Amino acid sequence: MRSNHRELKKRAWAANLEIAKHGLAIYNFGNASAFDPEAGLVAIKPSGVAYQDLSVEDMIVLDLEGKIVEGRLRPSSDTRTHLMLFREMRGIGGLVHTHSTYATGWAQAATPIPILGTTHADYLDEDVPCTELMSAEATAGDYEAETGVQILDCFRGRDPSRTPMVLVAGHGAFTWGKSAEQAVHHAVVLEEIARMAFVTRAIAPAAARLPVHLIRKHFERKHGADAYYGQGEQGRASDAERSRRRSSASKRQRP
Repeated sequence: MRSNHRELKKRAWAANLEIAKHGLAIYNFGNASAFDPEAGLVAIKPSGVAYQDLSVEDMIVLDLEGKIVEGRLRPSSDTRTHLMLFREMRGIGGLVHTHSTYATGWAQAATPIPILGTTHADYLDEDVPCTELMSAEATAGDYEAETGVQILDCFRGRDPSRTPMVLVAGHGAFTWGKSAEQAVHHAVVLEEIARMAFVTRAIAPAAARLPVHLIRKHFERKHGADAYYGQGEQGRASDAERSRRRSSASKRQRP
């Protein structure tokens, strides 16, 4: 039977494979989802299925209230967290949850990742935030929904488009973006930031935060109103044109 949501499922499937490709999870740890805001539908990894065994057809499609629209398997146990964040954080099109080593180490320490260098400042203009530890009462309730509440509470007064990542104390990391692909990109970046911060503090336990002027410079040159990092739309069009030319040249060289 042909899927009515194959493209959405394909985006979620590809994002999940990227989690494993970048070493952000072992076995069946973690998950990624893709969101179609026009349809109000989410595609997410099935629960407990190893990444190497996943197919596009395995992805589960749900509405924002958790009703399964398409799929034969049980969705990720973290689905309610994903759905809550998609409902409440406007403008995001993908979510990733991992237990990557260094990010999870900071989460288990219930400690925000301090902004110590310019690599961090290229993506965030603040520490990577960390939620409070979940209470016994919340844990006894709807655990996954309460995880979403933890994250939303942590982001009161924060703009999730400027800070596309969070540590859940004692648990792991969540990242997001305009697409599932960008959410994975942020998960990879978060793990590297976490690793760099760990190494820095191991070398110099009293290492100070990056000065504000450097934080502003590095963040604004990529994300500010007058950002100048990268090639922009014109450059991306040029890249596409260069790719077309390379393809044409390759065809001409074939015997």
